[in-house]
Amino acid sequence: MGRFTDSWRSHLLVTLSGNSEGRPKWVGQIVTGDDAGFFGPGSAVWTVHGGMATMVAGIRALLMQTLHPGAMAGVHDWSRYHEDPLGRLSGTIQWLITVTFADTVVAKRESGRVAYFHERVSGTYLDARGEERPYSADDPDLLSWVHVVFTDAFLQSHLLWGDAIPGGADRYVDEWAIAGELIGVQDAPHSAAELAAQLEAFRSAGTLKSDARVAEAVRFIRYPPLSRGMLPFYRIMFAGAVASIPREYRDMLGLKRSLLPTIWTTRLVLGIVRSLLGPSSTSEDAARVRLARIAATEQLEHPSGP
Repeated sequence: MGRFTDSWRSHLLVTLSGNSEGRPKWVGQIVTGDDAGFFGPGSAVWTVHGGMATMVAGIRALLMQTLHPGAMAGVHDWSRYHEDPLGRLSGTIQWLITVTFADTVVAKRESGRVAYFHERVSGTYLDARGEERPYSADDPDLLSWVHVVFTDAFLQSHLLWGDAIPGGADRYVDEWAIAGELIGVQDAPHSAAELAAQLEAFRSAGTLKSDARVAEAVRFIRYPPLSRGMLPFYRIMFAGAVASIPREYRDMLGLKRSLLPTIWTTRLVLGIVRSLLGPSSTSEDAARVRLARIAATEQLEHPSGP
């Protein structure tokens, strides 16, 4: 059992961070810097992104993103997710974790890297009406869609499987709007109500569509090339992600909610993963080391007198 646990933990760490020791390359950047970053301990963002529900949120976000034909065209035309799915996942996680836990300089630099990549992604796609339209990954509409479904996925997943959020859902949406603005999102939502309204606006405007590309992407997300030992756990989390998606979007994705108690079983799996990985992430630990160093320096420079 111990050998199986060690093997499973190693596979999981490679999947999430690209490193079997659980210390990805970006941790070295997080420990450097001279400020607390955009969020910090006690923030809603630290609570949500430091929780295990992020594993399900990532699946939900990827599923939802496929419904915008412009976003799907960008993935289809430019992404290497079939050849290197874990590399693409690792790149997304790097941006999320760095902006969450790094200082402001590193967070802006990482967001600049993402924005630079977006500048090269362009092409054409058929919209929901069958008309050909140009797209660019830095189009305001596409940036807004990705930010909205990302924020919604992480918020709703944490509300289902995470602890209480400091300041509640509104505070998380408001704080994470900063991350959207760093990569060029205009009019990012600042409350849970604004988030829900913007998500519904995409659907009611007839922007979203389901087609063969969506079906292909959904199949890939449903059956990713993971190790045999991880697949049973992933399938439970996938079922949990599907269960968390509102029915109108599930129908567009061609997915049905399982009749099994997927919310409960997903909570069980996330608890197992937490026990394997430990109570805190290396990225959060690195951020706290940086904050302790800053506090110690400030104390030396401005010692309090009697």
